[in-house]
Amino acid sequence: MLNTPKLLLILICTFFSYTALTDSAIETSSGIVDGYKKSRVMHWDDIPYAKPPVGDLRWKAPRKIVNSTNIIISKEDNFCVQRPSSLGGADGNGSFVGSEDCLYLDIRAPIKKTSNLLPVMFWIHGGGNTSGLKDLYDFNKMVKRHNVIVVRINYRLGPFGWFTHPSIQNYQSGIDKSSNFGTLDIIAALEWVQENIVLFGGDPKNITIFGESAGGHNVFSLLVSKKSKGLFHKAISMSGYTTSINPNDAYKQSKKSSTSAHTSSEIVQKIMGTKNYDNGLYSEQDVRNILYDLTTDEFFRHYYERESYEEIPLLTSDGLVIPKIGLRDALYDRNLINNVPTIAGSNRDEVKLWLGTAEYFVDLKFSPIGSALDIPKVKLKNEDAFEAFNYYRSNAWKIRGVDIPLKGLYTAGNENLYAYRYDWDDHRRYFVADFKKLIGAAHATEIPLLAGNAKLVGGYPLSDLIYPFGKSKLFTSRNMMKFWTNFAKTGEPGKSTNSVKWESIVNNGELTNSYIILDNKKNLKINTEKKTFKSLAEELNEDDRVSKLEKCVILLQMFTFVGNDLYDKMIKHYPGSCERSEAENFLIENASFIEY
Repeated sequence: MLNTPKLLLILICTFFSYTALTDSAIETSSGIVDGYKKSRVMHWDDIPYAKPPVGDLRWKAPRKIVNSTNIIISKEDNFCVQRPSSLGGADGNGSFVGSEDCLYLDIRAPIKKTSNLLPVMFWIHGGGNTSGLKDLYDFNKMVKRHNVIVVRINYRLGPFGWFTHPSIQNYQSGIDKSSNFGTLDIIAALEWVQENIVLFGGDPKNITIFGESAGGHNVFSLLVSKKSKGLFHKAISMSGYTTSINPNDAYKQSKKSSTSAHTSSEIVQKIMGTKNYDNGLYSEQDVRNILYDLTTDEFFRHYYERESYEEIPLLTSDGLVIPKIGLRDALYDRNLINNVPTIAGSNRDEVKLWLGTAEYFVDLKFSPIGSALDIPKVKLKNEDAFEAFNYYRSNAWKIRGVDIPLKGLYTAGNENLYAYRYDWDDHRRYFVADFKKLIGAAHATEIPLLAGNAKLVGGYPLSDLIYPFGKSKLFTSRNMMKFWTNFAKTGEPGKSTNSVKWESIVNNGELTNSYIILDNKKNLKINTEKKTFKSLAEELNEDDRVSKLEKCVILLQMFTFVGNDLYDKMIKHYPGSCERSEAENFLIENASFIEY
């Protein structure tokens, strides 16, 4: 029983804590969060949507916070563990940045309150499921101009987000036996939004999930996960893909190529520090204890001690979160999909984001001005080959990330489907770099226009130098915001400001090739041009911009990267001849090619 002095002290502390709060303070299931006004938008930051996944909760499903009355305080370095990257937004020194305690979300809402609950747009950041953070994305303009609420989240990444090993799964039960911890984090955040968003003026019956790159990939995963059923009502995948791997291969692939991803068994083997690990020197329980006892730094140091660029296999078809038949095939099954209106799209020049920094294609030299701005002068060594690699691989991305998944959803009974290709490339041209040519409509370059700012590509000053002011950018930006928010409100993107209507790809019950080109006023239009792996392979065979070996490398990347390995099936469509091993060796020898 508390004595009187102690009780009095508690009451005094509680009084002053509450009196310090503003009238924007809201009592959520996670605690009391105070809001503030910035850029004519209400902000609530770093709300924990689940317990910190640390200690015994590492590699387990997120745990719900139950009726906390704690005062929520903004958390520095709230993002999840990852390698430092200026492009990914998480700068820093050492082998990793961030924290395992990272399951937080932010809410942005219009200042002006309405009697009606507002549509909620739930943002899932990209970064290959190995990097990225919520704080990088500023959707304030979308919020205040279109009267929607935006939620942005962090979720576990890399080996803390997706990890398969018998020493973990064999000692756990229920949903904890899953390997998809990052996916479960996203689902937990959606559950929190369902429970709490009405307190912020949001409609729990009108939630649109949207994400780019890995975020788009995660959107597709939620469309097939039984755990996310009923938690959202519309979906937008931007430059997504449908990669998944079965748990056995995630642990230890039976057939590995020289460019295959690193498996969890290899990582654990390095951690155990002995070649006798697989021969039973340590019990599974011993391995489990060691894995849980490792500090974040110790684990990550071993995780990155490998020659392969690619990260470990991520999304797994475990039958608990993702159906056993795999993500791509699950999209074709009406008994598995969450049938909601869906948009999927890609960028015309997806892979220029990586090709533009590959030494095989570019020379990077610093001029006096470039040195001052930390921007090298970029000269293309072979512009024809550069454009050819981009053309085929970016079209392949559209097939994998747009055409195949939307066809799957249509086959599964969904007729509320929309497709786009982002073509806007009116970037600045300088003597240090021609960004229109070098970047074009590259991967992720559409996000600044959707958000209405230039903050998201490479940081400052590069982002400001790339994106010019003017009517072209403003037109495309306004229309993207209008399309996305119309879709969130009604399930249809509607018309552009110049009355181009974005129609569904399903017309009178039949699947069409229709998609909208998102571009400046002159080029915003409906297109019906269709590419297939077969047509691209045949086109490539006749393309004199690239050598025979380069053609084989393009085919390898088209048929294996950004999705499941389709090489053996699709190479049959190529009229020429290729040895897979030769293309793989090329990629090893030219390490500046990022295997994406």
